[in-house]
Amino acid sequence: VAINPHTPVHLLSDILGDLDQVIIMSVNPGFGGQSFIPGTFRKLNALAEMRHVHGATLQIEVDGGVSLQNYAEIAAHGADALVAGNSVFNAPDPAAAIRGMCA
Repeated sequence: VAINPHTPVHLLSDILGDLDQVIIMSVNPGFGGQSFIPGTFRKLNALAEMRHVHGATLQIEVDGGVSLQNYAEIAAHGADALVAGNSVFNAPDPAAAIRGMCA
């Protein structure tokens, strides 16, 4: 399941146990290069807590605005996987950008 920035995560509570992955869009879908929406941290915290309370095994992925400057904080808020587009492909050394986010 993918949810847009304005979709509350509590809408997933009835189906949480049926999900393998939830992708939280941290930008408005449609074009690259947007800035990460800070309210995403609240959604990550809520979804991680729901996962824990319900004993769900789903993976939480964040897509949009992920960069070397915020990847660690995003992971600290419960993200298991990150999608980094422009921050990798527009970097002078894309491989180094990827390595930096894997540290």
